[in-house]
Amino acid sequence: MTERLDGVIVATALPYAEDAKAPAGLKPDLDKFAEHCRWVVENGCRGVGPNGSLGEYSSLTDAERREVAQTAIAAVQGIGIAVIGVHGVGAHQARHWAELAAEDGADGVLCLPPTMYRANRHEVVHHFREVAKAGLPIMVYNNPIDTKVDLTPDLIAELGQIEQVVAVKEFSGDVRRVLEIRAAAPHLTVVAGADDVVLESLLMGATGWFAGFPNVFPAECATLFSLAQQGELTEARELYERLVPSFRWDSRTEFVQAIKHAMDFVGRFGGPCRPPRGPLTPEHLAQLDADMKLATS
Repeated sequence: MTERLDGVIVATALPYAEDAKAPAGLKPDLDKFAEHCRWVVENGCRGVGPNGSLGEYSSLTDAERREVAQTAIAAVQGIGIAVIGVHGVGAHQARHWAELAAEDGADGVLCLPPTMYRANRHEVVHHFREVAKAGLPIMVYNNPIDTKVDLTPDLIAELGQIEQVVAVKEFSGDVRRVLEIRAAAPHLTVVAGADDVVLESLLMGATGWFAGFPNVFPAECATLFSLAQQGELTEARELYERLVPSFRWDSRTEFVQAIKHAMDFVGRFGGPCRPPRGPLTPEHLAQLDADMKLATS
C-alpha cells in the first residue's frame, strides 16, 4: 500500500434539507455537501472523510449512506482524497461498506472495531481482516469512549500486520499513545483523532489529523498542521491557543451539534441533526458562541 492516509482529512458534517417524506423530516442535501467537500479541500485540507460519527452515518438509511460516499468521492476527485467511514456492527457489514467504497472509487476507508458490541481481541482482528478483503487502504479507528474496545498499541501492532492497514486514528485522548504506537508499529501513520490534543499529538510524531473543526476553519487548521510539521512552535502554539477552546467541543457528547452550530456561526451551512441528536441547550450555545468569538477574533 502506497497511500498512507496522512495530512488533514476532514470528518465531514452532513447538511440536511427539510423533507416531510424523509426520516425525521430531513434529507441529506447532497448539493450543499458536495460544495462543502470541495470548499475544505480548496482551503488547504488534504481530503474528506464522510460517513463518520460527525457525518451521522448511524442515522442514515443504507441508500443515503452510499449516496453520501459517492457524492464526496466525486466532489474531491482530482483535488483531494476521500476516506469513507465503513463502521459496522459486525465484520460482514463493515466489509460490505468497504466493498461499496472500493466500487465507488474511494482512496481508503476509516473503520471502527465492531460497534454496539464489546469485541474481544480475536474478534477485532477478524473484523479488520474481513474489511481488508475489499482491497482499500484502512485507517483503523481507536475510540474506546464510544466502542468500549481499546485498541492498545500492541493490538494496533498486530492489526498493522494486515497489509491493507496503513494508519490508525487515535482518539483515546492519551497523547502518550502516539509514541507508543510509533514504537510498536513504526510503519503505520499515526493520525490525531481528537482536535483538542492535535498539537500535542503532532509534536509527538503524528503525521495525520482526522479532524472535526476544519469543517469550520479549514484554512486555519491546515496552517496549524503545517506549522507543527515544520517545527514552527511559537506560531503553532499562538494559533492553537486561540482555537483550542472551540476544539474541545470535538471531544464532548454534543460534538456533532456543536460543530454544525460553529459552521452556522461562520456563515457556512451546519443546520440541524437527525435524532437521536437534539438541539444544544442555551447554556451550551452561550459557551460555544464565546469560544467561537475567541477563535474568530
